[in-house]
Amino acid sequence: MKLLIRNLARDTTEADLQDMFEGYGTVQSCNLVLDKVTGKSKGFAFVEMPKLGAAKAAMKNLNGKHVDGNVIRVKKAVTKEKEPLSSDKESSALDKESSTPGNESSTPEKKPSTPEKKPSVSPYRRN
Repeated sequence: MKLLIRNLARDTTEADLQDMFEGYGTVQSCNLVLDKVTGKSKGFAFVEMPKLGAAKAAMKNLNGKHVDGNVIRVKKAVTKEKEPLSSDKESSALDKESSTPGNESSTPEKKPSTPEKKPSVSPYRRN
């Protein structure tokens, strides 16, 4: 199980995390997230433990614990789905619209290809 550890002190190291979590079982991986520019900790990390029971015990016992002056939060990491590109968002919205029950149109309505002509004189301007 992959765990997310948040609110870490900036000086907490991967070795510190490894030691802390190994008290509950085998640690498969430990990844302290670092800022690309400064190389310093961003204050959160991921720890992966192969045994579900060990991961749950670590989560229960370490969540809310004071570590290096901070109260850390430990919870199950949730995998984020990749967001589609903007053009993919538009096409998926059109797909949803066309698949809505009661919508007999199999193709989305197309907009006119030529832009509307705008009046050359503002309707708010006095002549």
